[in-house]
Amino acid sequence: MERGLIWLPLLGLFFWLAWQGRNEFQKVEAYQNWAQQFEKSKYDIYAVLGQSGNELTWGKPTRTGPIDLKTFSLERVQEIRLLVEEKPVALETPPNKGKAIALEFVMQDSQDTVRIPFTEIPIAVEWGKYLLRKKN
Repeated sequence: MERGLIWLPLLGLFFWLAWQGRNEFQKVEAYQNWAQQFEKSKYDIYAVLGQSGNELTWGKPTRTGPIDLKTFSLERVQEIRLLVEEKPVALETPPNKGKAIALEFVMQDSQDTVRIPFTEIPIAVEWGKYLLRKKN
């Protein structure tokens, strides 16, 4: 009886991990279907991003597909900045590690900014450089 009580939490942990894995798999599948319409796209746990021509579309990944989708044109963007821990850093010399990574897009016609979160600095740097080339 005691052994059964010891194994019960491990069994619960196993089912929770299996559910989490299935949940993440469904998010990736929904993303892949959504991303087919774009020239270039990215997926991570914080955001999905798709680029088609000068239009960028981003939102939050879910099992049923991205939600809270927002679209803007690179033609409206005045500046693209890499933010690490809420501080701008140069795309050419990014830090090796840090948290709260995002690309910030400063718009020309207003004081609005768009921040797209990333999980890793190298991926954010690659996207930042790519979008700067695309913009110019």
